Amino acid sequence: MKTSTRERLRVNRKRRVKKHVQRNKEKLRLTVFRSAKHVYAQIVDDKAGKTLVAESTMSPAFRGQMKSGGNSKAAALVGNMIGEKAVQQGIKEVYYDRNGFTYAGRIKALADGVREKGVKF
Repeated sequence: MKTSTRERLRVNRKRRVKKHVQRNKEKLRLTVFRSAKHVYAQIVDDKAGKTLVAESTMSPAFRGQMKSGGNSKAAALVGNMIGEKAVQQGIKEVYYDRNGFTYAGRIKALADGVREKGVKF
């Protein structure tokens, strides 16, 4: 399968970021993935290898509030929702693994939404 140059560059960025994030496994990791229509976020405990909190634009809680999932407002709402869940579970600080995506647009809006709820990066 042939990958585009753009996707290959993203994967290279992803490897660089993940190497630094996983070096210190004391903190939890907030990882984000975006597609053309949706945004997905989850908080992962790399020590135990488990996902603690997950939220996306496809979840029923999100669908009750918004219809479209491919814009910055939707990403900010997903950030708020995952931030609330994290605070309820006592998670106060995480690493932000942007998965190789540039820190702009939906990725930035999601991060700002999580910060609004009191979770630090």
